[in-house]
Amino acid sequence: MADIHIEEFYKDAAIALAQLYNAFPRRVNLFVEDIAGPDETDEFGLHSKRHMACFGALLWLAEEGFLRYVDTIRQEALDQAVLTQEAFTRLSSPAPDALVEALGGPESTTLPSLPPSLLEDLSSHIHLVRTALKSRDSARIGQAVRATLFTDDKAPAR
Repeated sequence: MADIHIEEFYKDAAIALAQLYNAFPRRVNLFVEDIAGPDETDEFGLHSKRHMACFGALLWLAEEGFLRYVDTIRQEALDQAVLTQEAFTRLSSPAPDALVEALGGPESTTLPSLPPSLLEDLSSHIHLVRTALKSRDSARIGQAVRATLFTDDKAPAR
């Protein structure tokens, strides 16, 4: 079992990427509470560790080139966030067949009989991320996010 903070990172990243993909190419405000849930500040006005971890995940996605934003709204949101070209391309691209079979859900068994355009949509990284989120299975979410964020598509073919 992975560390809980890593599982939460994968879930936060998946939700943020799905929200931004759904809005693409519009810029939207990306609120931490919409991703990690409601948060109450303590008596000093500080957010919980969970809230700050989610905010940190959003900033990390930006630092690593997956999203851009204009500014932060305190530690509550990213103002006018949008996917980068690289992130949009990666999310839209087809995932490896083995990954689609492992994460695609029940419809992956009927894939061969579908039209090519629908096949392409159902095998995309964003579809796998959405399917994993719907399953609420931490292992599936982690696998989908790792395959999306950490796969080097520029590696030479073997």
